[in-house]
Amino acid sequence: MEKILVSACLMGHAVRYDGKAKPFLHPVLERWSAEGRLVALCPEMAAGLPVPRPPAEIVGAGGGTAVLGGTARVMEATGRDVTAVFQRAADHALTVARDAGCRFALLIDGSPSCGSLAIYDGHFAGTRIAGQGVVAARLSQAGIAVFAPRDIEALAARLAV
Repeated sequence: MEKILVSACLMGHAVRYDGKAKPFLHPVLERWSAEGRLVALCPEMAAGLPVPRPPAEIVGAGGGTAVLGGTARVMEATGRDVTAVFQRAADHALTVARDAGCRFALLIDGSPSCGSLAIYDGHFAGTRIAGQGVVAARLSQAGIAVFAPRDIEALAARLAV
């Protein structure tokens, strides 16, 4: 049975930076959960960040790929550089996905870790731009297909093949 790495906040866990969850209620996700297919993970918490924590954004062009390559940083709104923590989070998420045999991931969009289609622009003004977070980029580089919640039907179609 194919396993899917999923952002813990989508499963109702209060692990987001603001101490809240962002539950994603969808019949397909409920079925996968009942089948034991889901591997829930909050990469930021697994890397040691607390809940709640200051908001963080990727600063510099290139999104998560640039962070992994050392040309962009992840900064908290407080000015603290948390790049190394986010890089550790990405490495840990990849290890978890590989250990569980996940070829697919369903990640919350907008997050500097899990953003699969969009991230915030690094100015802490609420502006989204196209791009991937650090974890999404690391998983993609390793050949794990990353999907946003709005693309769950496409993920379901891939699993059905």
